[in-house]
Formats: sequence, structure tokens, C-alpha cells
Amino acid sequence: MQNTPEWRYNPDEDIIDRMRHRRQKSIVNYIIVAANILIFLIVEMTGGSENAEHMIRCGASYTPYVQAGEYYRLFTSMFLHFGLRHLLNNMVLLFFLGDYMERFLGKVRYLILYLGGGLLGNVFSYWNEVQQGDNVVSAGASGAIFAVLGGMVILLLMNRGRLEDLSLTRVLLMAVLSLYVGFQSSGVDGFAHLGGFLGGALLTAIIGLLQKAGNRRNY
Repeated sequence: MQNTPEWRYNPDEDIIDRMRHRRQKSIVNYIIVAANILIFLIVEMTGGSENAEHMIRCGASYTPYVQAGEYYRLFTSMFLHFGLRHLLNNMVLLFFLGDYMERFLGKVRYLILYLGGGLLGNVFSYWNEVQQGDNVVSAGASGAIFAVLGGMVILLLMNRGRLEDLSLTRVLLMAVLSLYVGFQSSGVDGFAHLGGFLGGALLTAIIGLLQKAGNRRNY
């Protein structure tokens, strides 16, 4: 049996070759992206992804229903999108960010970060809607994607500001600008973004601390 050598970052390598190496190790991220696309197609064919009533029937978050005890909507809404542009914007970003994080964290930890951070983002958004008295139909993976981004910031901090071709300055700038644009744009759930970002940062910090504690015990 022949062992395949582990791929390491080479700044002189062509970006296409670099991405080809990475994709071999990002199975969970592939599945998440595919699931979002498949669910979007099903919703689109059964009533339309821009039909608010149909989106609620499919599991979108709606403040009065969540208040009535339908808390599952805070989870299911992560896999629904309003229109093709909404889906494409989120999936393109997830395709690249998730690739990094799955390889750095591993499959199970990445899944925990994505789902847990996205759920925390939606909880934060729901809390804000209740405080403001808003009855809003919400859906989208952006809270979970911001959780991945928040986790990436923590990983960079843990690794002296550098991971492969990522730098802390670049990622922080992207995070700040994205959060700012979200709060300034109408129809965008900035609180889900902020909650996801903070939740992802917290989860990644906990994962890192647990891993360090485990390494000490093994040592």
C-alpha cells in the first residue's frame, strides 16, 4: 500500500492546483453546500423560494411561530434561501471559507462549528426580533457562514496570525466590512450575522481549549 504525502501550502503553487488538493479533504463542506442547493430546488419547485408563506411552511423562522414553541425553525431556517441570488452569495462564500475550516478543525468539529454557530446566530436574531416587536420571516445560511468566519479569526489568533495563505489582518477586515454592510443594508439580518460570528468564535475557542487540555493529558 502506498501512502499519499500530506499536502502543505506552497505559495508558488498555481491556485487551481492548490484548490484541487484542498477539495479532497472537505467532504462535510461539500455535503452542506449540496444540501442547501437541493433544498432550494425542492422549495423552488413546490411553491417558490420568494413566497414568504411557502417559506414558512418549509421551515423558515417566523417570530410568532417560534414564540409559540416551534423552536425547530431556528435550525431549519439555516437551510432555506430567498431566491437564487441569496443562495449563490452564501454558497460561494461557504465553498471557500468552509474548505479552510474543515481542514483545520476536522470533519466533526467543523460540523459542530457550522451548525452550532448558525443556531446561535439565529437565536440572537430571534432575541432581537422579540425585543423590537418585529414579526419577521427569516431564512439563510449566513449566520452559520459568519460562525465559520468567527472561528477562522480565533484560529488565526491561536496560530500567530497566519494559516497557509490566510492572514489575521485580511480576515478581520473582511469580517468587519461584512458585518457593517449587513447592518447597513435593508432586508439583511445583521443580528444573525453578528450572533453567528460571536458564536463561531466562542465555539472555536472552546474546541481549541479542549484540544489543548486533551494534548496535555496525553503527554
